[in-house]
Amino acid sequence: MWDFEHPPEMEKLAERYSIHSVMPSQCAAELAEGTADIGLIPIAACAAIPGLQILRGCTIASLDRVRSILLVVKHPDGIGAVRRVAADTGSRTSNAYAQIVFRKFLHVDPEFISHAPNLDAMLQDCDAAILIGDPALLALEDRAARLARTGERLEYLDLAHLWKQHTGVPWVSAVWAVRPEAMEAARLTASQVTEDFLQSRDHGMAHVEDLVREWSPRIAVPAATIRNYLTEHIHYVLDEACLAGMDMFFRYAAEIGVLPTAPPLRWL
Repeated sequence: MWDFEHPPEMEKLAERYSIHSVMPSQCAAELAEGTADIGLIPIAACAAIPGLQILRGCTIASLDRVRSILLVVKHPDGIGAVRRVAADTGSRTSNAYAQIVFRKFLHVDPEFISHAPNLDAMLQDCDAAILIGDPALLALEDRAARLARTGERLEYLDLAHLWKQHTGVPWVSAVWAVRPEAMEAARLTASQVTEDFLQSRDHGMAHVEDLVREWSPRIAVPAATIRNYLTEHIHYVLDEACLAGMDMFFRYAAEIGVLPTAPPLRWL
């Protein structure tokens, strides 16, 4: 989002786009309702919202460890013994990935309980918890302090790494999706929209140090953690490997019944 939030491109893009920020699941809901035209949506929404077109080239993915999507296991016998999972309500996609890991790869079928992202509360009644985004990054930073505070030994598993171990393909979290009728109403071409978003992505990748300075005061993690996250753990290019990862995710999610069969992707 660099160009949409920083001069000199910000003013020009404001003539074509009106930007507002919400949780990923809400992005998908607004596209489905028609109250948003373009959204960065969890890929699970691609199987549930018909008619969307996907922007080529841009994604939020990880080639191995992502750090911001954790399965925290309390059960002393490890992940294979988990029977109840407290699932962060913020991401249907991450929960679907977790269910694939459990049911398809580990051949166990724990109960998933929706829960707000508070690790201590989540683990009161469950063997494991799923954390995404900032709560996951903060939980990793707090590992040693939490152990000293509670004496409780937990296993912090990176769900993207588990996925890569079992499949060999990248973990894909989100893509940009567009309502095609909105393009016609705004008189924007596919090439113009694609160029705007690809250029913004590339400019953001060229301004990582500026992003680190911007976000360090906002998130209670060291600047080095943010830098490593942006440069080593997130993959921003929707390439052939990511498309293979998406295809496998849709196929496995449909096989175990956590998502409907996804229609073929339609491209902008």
